[in-house]
Amino acid sequence: MKVKKKIFFNIHSWIGIRLSILFFIVCFSGTLATLSHEMDWLFNPDARATPQQELASRNTIVANFRNSYPDASIGYWMRTDEPYLCDVIYKKEGGYTSYVFANPYTGEIQGEARLTFQRFFRDLHYFLFIPFQAGHFTVLIFAFLLLTSLITALVFYKKWWRKLFKLETGKGVLVFFRSLHRLAGLWSVPFTLLFSITGIWYFLERANVAGIGVEANPRPPKVKNVSEGISTLKEDPAFSLDYDKALSIAKKEIPQLKAGDLLPPQNPSAVLYLTGKSDVPLVRQRANRVYINPYTYEVVKTQKAREMGTVMWLNDIADPLHFGYWGGLVTKIIWFIAGLGISSLVLTGIWITLKRKAIKRKKNGQKVMGIWRYINWGICAVMLFFMYYFLTERYHISAQSMILISLGWAIFIALGYYIFVYRLNKAVQHLLI
Repeated sequence: MKVKKKIFFNIHSWIGIRLSILFFIVCFSGTLATLSHEMDWLFNPDARATPQQELASRNTIVANFRNSYPDASIGYWMRTDEPYLCDVIYKKEGGYTSYVFANPYTGEIQGEARLTFQRFFRDLHYFLFIPFQAGHFTVLIFAFLLLTSLITALVFYKKWWRKLFKLETGKGVLVFFRSLHRLAGLWSVPFTLLFSITGIWYFLERANVAGIGVEANPRPPKVKNVSEGISTLKEDPAFSLDYDKALSIAKKEIPQLKAGDLLPPQNPSAVLYLTGKSDVPLVRQRANRVYINPYTYEVVKTQKAREMGTVMWLNDIADPLHFGYWGGLVTKIIWFIAGLGISSLVLTGIWITLKRKAIKRKKNGQKVMGIWRYINWGICAVMLFFMYYFLTERYHISAQSMILISLGWAIFIALGYYIFVYRLNKAVQHLLI
Protein backbone atom coordinates (compact mmCIF):
# COMPACT_ATOMS: atom_id res chain seq x y z
CA MET A 1 0.00 0.00 0.00
CA LYS A 2 2.83 2.38 0.86
CA VAL A 3 4.49 1.63 -2.48
CA LYS A 4 1.29 2.44 -4.36
CA LYS A 5 0.84 5.70 -2.46
CA LYS A 6 4.41 6.65 -3.29
CA ILE A 7 3.68 6.04 -6.97
CA PHE A 8 0.64 8.34 -6.80
CA PHE A 9 2.71 10.94 -4.99
CA ASN A 10 5.40 10.78 -7.67
CA ILE A 11 2.81 11.19 -10.43
CA HIS A 12 1.30 14.17 -8.62
CA SER A 13 4.72 15.78 -8.16
CA TRP A 14 5.76 15.02 -11.75
CA ILE A 15 2.74 16.87 -13.16
CA GLY A 16 3.20 19.82 -10.85
CA ILE A 17 6.92 20.36 -11.38
CA ARG A 18 7.59 19.20 -14.95
CA LEU A 19 4.75 21.27 -16.41
CA SER A 20 4.66 23.93 -13.73
CA ILE A 21 5.13 27.11 -15.78
CA LEU A 22 2.53 26.23 -18.41
CA PHE A 23 0.21 24.83 -15.76
CA PHE A 24 0.23 28.14 -13.90
CA ILE A 25 -0.30 30.21 -17.06
CA VAL A 26 -3.30 28.09 -18.06
CA CYS A 27 -4.86 28.20 -14.58
CA PHE A 28 -4.19 31.88 -13.90
CA SER A 29 -5.29 33.09 -17.34
CA GLY A 30 -8.56 31.18 -16.87
CA THR A 31 -8.95 32.82 -13.47
CA LEU A 32 -8.53 36.29 -14.96
CA ALA A 33 -10.86 35.39 -17.84
CA THR A 34 -13.75 34.91 -15.40
CA LEU A 35 -13.73 38.64 -14.62
CA SER A 36 -12.40 39.91 -17.95
CA HIS A 37 -15.66 41.73 -18.78
CA GLU A 38 -15.42 43.48 -15.44
CA MET A 39 -11.83 44.46 -16.22
CA ASP A 40 -13.10 46.17 -19.36
CA TRP A 41 -15.68 47.99 -17.23
CA LEU A 42 -13.02 48.99 -14.69
CA PHE A 43 -10.30 50.19 -17.03
CA ASN A 44 -12.31 51.42 -20.02
CA PRO A 45 -15.09 53.97 -19.29
CA ASP A 46 -16.39 53.54 -22.86
CA ALA A 47 -17.48 50.00 -22.00
CA ARG A 48 -19.75 51.10 -19.13
CA ALA A 49 -23.53 51.39 -19.25
CA THR A 50 -26.03 52.53 -16.65
CA PRO A 51 -28.91 50.01 -16.49
CA GLN A 52 -32.32 51.36 -17.48
CA GLN A 53 -35.76 49.81 -17.85
CA GLU A 54 -36.00 50.25 -21.61
CA LEU A 55 -33.53 49.09 -24.24
CA ALA A 56 -32.74 51.19 -27.28
CA SER A 57 -33.90 50.09 -30.71
CA ARG A 58 -31.36 47.89 -32.43
CA ASN A 59 -32.05 49.84 -35.63
CA THR A 60 -31.08 53.04 -33.81
CA ILE A 61 -27.80 51.49 -32.67
CA VAL A 62 -27.03 50.35 -36.23
CA ALA A 63 -27.80 53.81 -37.58
CA ASN A 64 -25.49 55.40 -35.02
CA PHE A 65 -22.79 52.86 -35.83
CA ARG A 66 -23.04 53.68 -39.52
CA ASN A 67 -22.90 57.42 -38.86
CA SER A 68 -19.75 56.93 -36.81
CA TYR A 69 -18.11 54.44 -39.19
CA PRO A 70 -19.57 54.95 -42.71
CA ASP A 71 -17.00 52.68 -44.39
CA ALA A 72 -17.15 49.81 -41.89
CA SER A 73 -19.26 46.67 -41.66
CA ILE A 74 -20.54 44.64 -38.71
CA GLY A 75 -18.82 41.31 -38.16
CA TYR A 76 -20.56 40.33 -34.93
CA TRP A 77 -22.79 41.97 -32.34
CA MET A 78 -22.28 40.83 -28.75
CA ARG A 79 -24.75 41.72 -26.01
CA THR A 80 -23.50 40.40 -22.70
CA ASP A 81 -25.64 39.15 -19.83
CA GLU A 82 -24.22 41.91 -17.59
CA PRO A 83 -26.58 44.93 -17.50
CA TYR A 84 -23.72 47.31 -16.64
CA LEU A 85 -21.81 46.66 -19.87
CA CYS A 86 -22.19 48.08 -23.36
CA ASP A 87 -22.82 45.98 -26.42
CA VAL A 88 -19.62 45.13 -28.26
CA ILE A 89 -19.91 45.40 -32.02
CA TYR A 90 -17.09 43.81 -34.02
CA LYS A 91 -16.21 46.46 -36.59
CA LYS A 92 -14.63 45.27 -39.84
CA GLU A 93 -12.82 47.88 -41.87
CA GLY A 94 -9.79 47.78 -44.12
CA GLY A 95 -9.29 44.09 -43.47
CA TYR A 96 -9.02 44.60 -39.69
CA THR A 97 -11.35 44.05 -36.74
CA SER A 98 -11.82 46.37 -33.77
CA TYR A 99 -14.39 46.55 -30.96
CA VAL A 100 -17.01 49.28 -30.78
CA PHE A 101 -18.92 49.94 -27.55
CA ALA A 102 -22.61 50.72 -28.04
CA ASN A 103 -24.84 51.67 -25.12
CA PRO A 104 -27.79 49.22 -25.19
CA TYR A 105 -30.07 51.69 -23.37
CA THR A 106 -29.35 54.96 -25.20
CA GLY A 107 -28.09 53.59 -28.52
CA GLU A 108 -25.05 55.86 -28.31
CA ILE A 109 -21.70 54.77 -29.73
CA GLN A 110 -19.39 55.41 -26.78
CA GLY A 111 -15.99 54.43 -28.11
CA GLU A 112 -13.76 51.88 -29.79
CA ALA A 113 -10.89 49.61 -28.78
CA ARG A 114 -8.48 47.57 -30.83
CA LEU A 115 -8.34 44.91 -28.12
CA THR A 116 -10.38 44.25 -24.97
CA PHE A 117 -9.39 42.56 -21.73
CA GLN A 118 -12.08 39.98 -22.42
CA ARG A 119 -10.63 39.11 -25.82
CA PHE A 120 -7.02 39.05 -24.62
CA PHE A 121 -7.52 36.74 -21.65
CA ARG A 122 -9.95 34.46 -23.50
CA ASP A 123 -7.44 34.05 -26.34
CA LEU A 124 -4.63 33.42 -23.87
CA HIS A 125 -6.65 30.84 -21.94
CA TYR A 126 -8.22 29.19 -24.99
CA PHE A 127 -5.11 28.60 -27.08
CA LEU A 128 -2.11 30.51 -25.65
CA PHE A 129 -2.10 32.50 -28.92
CA ILE A 130 -0.53 29.45 -30.59
CA PRO A 131 -2.30 28.77 -33.93
CA PHE A 132 -3.06 25.64 -35.98
CA GLN A 133 -5.02 23.96 -33.14
CA ALA A 134 -1.73 23.25 -31.37
CA GLY A 135 -2.48 25.87 -28.74
CA HIS A 136 -6.01 24.63 -28.13
CA PHE A 137 -4.93 21.06 -27.54
CA THR A 138 -1.96 22.14 -25.42
CA VAL A 139 -4.38 23.90 -23.07
CA LEU A 140 -6.97 21.11 -23.14
CA ILE A 141 -4.44 18.42 -22.24
CA PHE A 142 -4.11 20.17 -18.90
CA ALA A 143 -7.72 19.23 -18.11
CA PHE A 144 -6.65 15.57 -18.00
CA LEU A 145 -3.54 16.47 -16.00
CA LEU A 146 -5.60 18.53 -13.54
CA LEU A 147 -7.96 15.59 -12.95
CA THR A 148 -5.02 13.20 -12.58
CA SER A 149 -3.38 15.57 -10.10
CA LEU A 150 -6.59 15.69 -8.05
CA ILE A 151 -7.09 11.91 -7.97
CA THR A 152 -3.48 11.13 -7.08
CA ALA A 153 -3.52 13.71 -4.28
CA LEU A 154 -6.67 12.25 -2.71
CA VAL A 155 -5.16 8.76 -2.84
CA PHE A 156 -1.84 9.46 -1.12
CA TYR A 157 -3.14 12.11 1.32
CA LYS A 158 -4.38 10.11 4.31
CA LYS A 159 -7.75 10.99 5.85
CA TRP A 160 -7.85 14.31 4.04
CA TRP A 161 -11.43 15.02 5.15
CA ARG A 162 -10.20 15.50 8.73
CA LYS A 163 -7.86 18.32 7.78
CA LEU A 164 -10.22 20.81 6.15
CA PHE A 165 -9.44 23.44 8.80
CA LYS A 166 -5.84 22.58 9.67
CA LEU A 167 -3.04 25.02 8.80
CA GLU A 168 0.35 24.42 10.40
CA THR A 169 2.32 27.54 11.37
CA GLY A 170 5.45 28.25 13.34
CA LYS A 171 7.32 25.22 12.01
CA GLY A 172 9.24 26.80 9.16
CA VAL A 173 8.49 27.99 5.63
CA LEU A 174 8.51 24.52 4.05
CA VAL A 175 6.04 23.06 6.56
CA PHE A 176 3.80 26.11 6.20
CA PHE A 177 3.70 25.86 2.40
CA ARG A 178 3.02 22.12 2.56
CA SER A 179 0.13 22.74 4.93
CA LEU A 180 -1.19 25.63 2.83
CA HIS A 181 -0.92 23.51 -0.33
CA ARG A 182 -2.97 20.73 1.22
CA LEU A 183 -5.55 23.07 2.71
CA ALA A 184 -6.08 25.02 -0.50
CA GLY A 185 -6.20 21.74 -2.42
CA LEU A 186 -8.92 20.30 -0.20
CA TRP A 187 -11.14 23.36 -0.45
CA SER A 188 -10.59 23.48 -4.21
CA VAL A 189 -11.68 19.88 -4.84
CA PRO A 190 -15.20 20.68 -6.19
CA PHE A 191 -13.90 23.37 -8.53
CA THR A 192 -10.88 21.33 -9.61
CA LEU A 193 -13.25 18.53 -10.53
CA LEU A 194 -15.57 20.94 -12.35
CA PHE A 195 -12.80 22.67 -14.32
CA SER A 196 -11.17 19.39 -15.33
CA ILE A 197 -14.44 17.74 -16.44
CA THR A 198 -15.55 20.74 -18.50
CA GLY A 199 -12.04 20.99 -19.93
CA ILE A 200 -12.17 17.34 -20.95
CA TRP A 201 -15.52 18.04 -22.60
CA TYR A 202 -13.89 20.85 -24.61
CA PHE A 203 -11.23 18.39 -25.70
CA LEU A 204 -13.81 15.83 -26.84
CA GLU A 205 -15.71 18.53 -28.69
CA ARG A 206 -12.69 19.97 -30.47
CA ALA A 207 -11.31 16.53 -31.34
CA ASN A 208 -14.82 15.52 -32.47
CA VAL A 209 -14.63 12.29 -30.50
CA ALA A 210 -17.64 10.10 -31.35
CA GLY A 211 -18.96 12.94 -33.50
CA ILE A 212 -19.58 15.18 -30.46
CA GLY A 213 -18.12 18.27 -32.12
CA VAL A 214 -20.32 17.99 -35.20
CA GLU A 215 -23.47 17.21 -33.23
CA ALA A 216 -22.91 20.02 -30.74
CA ASN A 217 -22.10 22.61 -33.41
CA PRO A 218 -24.44 22.14 -36.38
CA ARG A 219 -23.77 24.16 -39.50
CA PRO A 220 -26.07 27.16 -39.95
CA PRO A 221 -28.63 26.89 -42.74
CA LYS A 222 -28.28 28.85 -45.97
CA VAL A 223 -30.68 31.07 -47.84
CA LYS A 224 -32.40 29.63 -50.91
CA ASN A 225 -33.14 31.70 -54.03
CA VAL A 226 -30.29 34.07 -53.19
CA SER A 227 -30.41 35.89 -56.53
CA GLU A 228 -34.03 36.93 -55.98
CA GLY A 229 -33.21 38.22 -52.53
CA ILE A 230 -30.15 40.19 -53.63
CA SER A 231 -32.20 42.03 -56.24
CA THR A 232 -34.30 43.55 -53.46
CA LEU A 233 -31.32 45.00 -51.60
CA LYS A 234 -29.66 48.31 -52.31
CA GLU A 235 -26.82 48.06 -49.81
CA ASP A 236 -24.96 45.88 -47.31
CA PRO A 237 -27.60 43.61 -45.68
CA ALA A 238 -26.09 44.38 -42.26
CA PHE A 239 -27.35 47.97 -42.69
CA SER A 240 -30.52 47.33 -44.68
CA LEU A 241 -31.97 44.84 -42.19
CA ASP A 242 -34.82 45.74 -39.86
CA TYR A 243 -33.34 44.29 -36.68
CA ASP A 244 -36.31 45.22 -34.52
CA LYS A 245 -38.60 43.30 -36.85
CA ALA A 246 -36.25 40.31 -36.83
CA LEU A 247 -36.12 40.32 -33.03
CA SER A 248 -39.91 40.47 -32.84
CA ILE A 249 -40.11 37.43 -35.12
CA ALA A 250 -37.50 35.59 -33.00
CA LYS A 251 -39.49 36.25 -29.83
CA LYS A 252 -42.58 34.74 -31.44
CA GLU A 253 -40.54 31.62 -32.14
CA ILE A 254 -39.21 31.51 -28.56
CA PRO A 255 -41.69 33.49 -26.40
CA GLN A 256 -39.36 33.74 -23.36
CA LEU A 257 -36.40 34.90 -25.46
CA LYS A 258 -34.28 37.74 -24.13
CA ALA A 259 -32.34 38.63 -27.25
CA GLY A 260 -28.57 38.63 -26.96
CA ASP A 261 -25.81 38.20 -29.53
CA LEU A 262 -26.50 38.34 -33.23
CA LEU A 263 -24.55 37.75 -36.41
CA PRO A 264 -25.54 39.74 -39.52
CA PRO A 265 -25.25 37.87 -42.83
CA GLN A 266 -21.63 37.90 -44.00
CA ASN A 267 -22.32 36.77 -47.56
CA PRO A 268 -25.35 36.65 -49.92
CA SER A 269 -26.36 33.11 -48.90
CA ALA A 270 -25.96 33.65 -45.16
CA VAL A 271 -28.84 34.01 -42.72
CA LEU A 272 -29.34 36.45 -39.87
CA TYR A 273 -28.37 34.53 -36.73
CA LEU A 274 -29.86 35.54 -33.36
CA THR A 275 -29.27 34.06 -29.90
CA GLY A 276 -30.50 34.79 -26.40
CA LYS A 277 -31.52 33.60 -22.95
CA SER A 278 -34.87 31.99 -22.17
CA ASP A 279 -36.46 30.44 -19.10
CA VAL A 280 -34.07 27.46 -19.27
CA PRO A 281 -31.42 27.93 -16.55
CA LEU A 282 -27.66 27.45 -16.76
CA VAL A 283 -27.28 27.30 -20.55
CA ARG A 284 -25.47 29.98 -22.54
CA GLN A 285 -27.11 32.26 -25.11
CA ARG A 286 -26.31 29.98 -28.02
CA ALA A 287 -28.65 27.32 -26.62
CA ASN A 288 -31.45 29.38 -28.19
CA ARG A 289 -30.93 30.13 -31.87
CA VAL A 290 -33.16 31.64 -34.52
CA TYR A 291 -32.03 31.79 -38.15
CA ILE A 292 -33.91 34.31 -40.31
CA ASN A 293 -33.84 34.89 -44.05
CA PRO A 294 -32.53 38.48 -44.37
CA TYR A 295 -34.49 39.07 -47.56
CA THR A 296 -37.92 37.75 -46.63
CA TYR A 297 -37.73 37.63 -42.79
CA GLU A 298 -38.86 34.06 -42.96
CA VAL A 299 -37.67 31.84 -40.11
CA VAL A 300 -35.31 29.30 -41.66
CA LYS A 301 -34.53 27.31 -38.52
CA THR A 302 -35.06 27.51 -34.75
CA GLN A 303 -33.25 25.83 -31.89
CA LYS A 304 -34.86 25.98 -28.46
CA ALA A 305 -32.91 25.25 -25.30
CA ARG A 306 -35.89 23.40 -23.87
CA GLU A 307 -36.01 20.96 -26.80
CA MET A 308 -32.35 20.26 -27.62
CA GLY A 309 -30.65 16.91 -27.15
CA THR A 310 -28.28 15.82 -24.40
CA VAL A 311 -25.04 16.46 -26.31
CA MET A 312 -26.02 20.01 -27.24
CA TRP A 313 -27.26 20.67 -23.70
CA LEU A 314 -23.95 19.50 -22.22
CA ASN A 315 -22.09 21.65 -24.71
CA ASP A 316 -24.16 24.72 -23.83
CA ILE A 317 -23.70 24.41 -20.06
CA ALA A 318 -19.93 23.83 -20.30
CA ASP A 319 -18.98 27.50 -20.72
CA PRO A 320 -21.23 28.91 -17.96
CA LEU A 321 -19.96 26.24 -15.57
CA HIS A 322 -16.31 26.56 -16.57
CA PHE A 323 -16.15 30.37 -16.34
CA GLY A 324 -18.83 30.80 -13.67
CA TYR A 325 -21.00 33.39 -15.40
CA TRP A 326 -24.22 31.37 -15.09
CA GLY A 327 -25.23 33.27 -11.92
CA GLY A 328 -23.98 36.74 -12.78
CA LEU A 329 -21.33 38.71 -10.92
CA VAL A 330 -21.71 36.75 -7.67
CA THR A 331 -20.81 33.39 -9.20
CA LYS A 332 -18.05 34.95 -11.28
CA ILE A 333 -16.41 36.29 -8.12
CA ILE A 334 -16.73 32.85 -6.47
CA TRP A 335 -15.19 31.20 -9.53
CA PHE A 336 -12.42 33.84 -9.55
CA ILE A 337 -11.54 33.08 -5.92
CA ALA A 338 -11.58 29.34 -6.68
CA GLY A 339 -9.29 29.94 -9.65
CA LEU A 340 -6.87 31.85 -7.44
CA GLY A 341 -6.90 28.90 -5.04
CA ILE A 342 -6.03 26.42 -7.78
CA SER A 343 -3.35 28.77 -9.16
CA SER A 344 -1.87 28.99 -5.66
CA LEU A 345 -1.72 25.19 -5.60
CA VAL A 346 0.55 25.30 -8.62
CA LEU A 347 2.81 27.92 -7.01
CA THR A 348 3.05 26.25 -3.60
CA GLY A 349 3.53 22.87 -5.27
CA ILE A 350 6.41 24.27 -7.30
CA TRP A 351 8.00 25.74 -4.17
CA ILE A 352 7.67 22.55 -2.13
CA THR A 353 9.01 20.27 -4.84
CA LEU A 354 11.78 22.56 -6.00
CA LYS A 355 12.98 23.07 -2.45
CA ARG A 356 13.07 19.32 -1.81
CA LYS A 357 14.84 18.72 -5.12
CA ALA A 358 17.24 21.61 -4.59
CA ILE A 359 18.35 20.18 -1.24
CA LYS A 360 19.04 16.83 -2.92
CA ARG A 361 20.84 18.57 -5.75
CA LYS A 362 23.10 20.41 -3.33
CA LYS A 363 23.91 17.15 -1.59
CA ASN A 364 24.50 14.83 -4.54
CA GLY A 365 24.47 16.99 -7.67
CA GLN A 366 21.09 15.99 -9.09
CA LYS A 367 19.30 18.26 -11.53
CA VAL A 368 15.90 19.66 -10.60
CA MET A 369 13.97 19.77 -13.86
CA GLY A 370 16.45 18.80 -16.55
CA ILE A 371 15.03 18.92 -20.05
CA TRP A 372 11.53 19.81 -18.80
CA ARG A 373 12.72 23.27 -17.84
CA TYR A 374 13.58 23.91 -21.48
CA ILE A 375 10.31 22.39 -22.69
CA ASN A 376 8.34 24.72 -20.41
CA TRP A 377 10.23 27.83 -21.37
CA GLY A 378 10.39 26.75 -25.02
CA ILE A 379 6.60 26.57 -25.27
CA CYS A 380 6.35 29.87 -23.39
CA ALA A 381 8.73 31.44 -25.91
CA VAL A 382 6.57 30.16 -28.78
CA MET A 383 3.49 31.51 -27.00
CA LEU A 384 5.03 34.97 -26.57
CA PHE A 385 6.20 35.03 -30.19
CA PHE A 386 2.71 34.33 -31.52
CA MET A 387 1.15 36.65 -28.94
CA TYR A 388 3.19 39.57 -30.24
CA TYR A 389 2.44 38.50 -33.80
CA PHE A 390 -1.33 38.51 -33.15
CA LEU A 391 -1.20 41.76 -31.20
CA THR A 392 0.65 43.40 -34.08
CA GLU A 393 -0.91 41.83 -37.16
CA ARG A 394 -4.46 41.04 -36.05
CA TYR A 395 -5.26 43.59 -33.37
CA HIS A 396 -2.89 46.44 -34.29
CA ILE A 397 -2.79 47.58 -30.69
CA SER A 398 -1.17 50.86 -29.72
CA ALA A 399 2.43 51.17 -28.58
CA GLN A 400 1.18 52.05 -25.09
CA SER A 401 -0.88 48.85 -24.85
CA MET A 402 2.05 46.81 -26.14
CA ILE A 403 4.30 48.31 -23.46
CA LEU A 404 1.76 47.56 -20.71
CA ILE A 405 1.35 43.94 -21.83
CA SER A 406 5.12 43.51 -22.09
CA LEU A 407 5.52 45.02 -18.64
CA GLY A 408 3.02 42.53 -17.24
CA TRP A 409 4.93 39.60 -18.67
CA ALA A 410 8.25 41.07 -17.49
CA ILE A 411 6.90 41.32 -13.94
CA PHE A 412 5.61 37.74 -14.15
CA ILE A 413 8.99 36.41 -15.28
CA ALA A 414 10.93 38.53 -12.77
CA LEU A 415 8.75 37.39 -9.86
CA GLY A 416 9.11 33.79 -10.97
CA TYR A 417 12.88 34.08 -11.04
CA TYR A 418 13.02 35.89 -7.71
CA ILE A 419 10.80 33.41 -5.86
CA PHE A 420 11.77 30.11 -7.44
CA VAL A 421 15.43 30.68 -8.22
CA TYR A 422 16.94 33.46 -6.11
CA ARG A 423 14.93 33.07 -2.87
CA LEU A 424 14.83 29.29 -3.16
CA ASN A 425 18.60 29.01 -3.50
CA LYS A 426 19.02 31.34 -0.53
CA ALA A 427 16.69 29.19 1.58
CA VAL A 428 18.48 25.99 0.57
CA GLN A 429 21.90 27.43 1.35
CA HIS A 430 20.64 28.47 4.77
CA LEU A 431 19.39 24.95 5.49
CA LEU A 432 22.67 23.35 4.45
CA ILE A 433 24.89 25.62 6.52
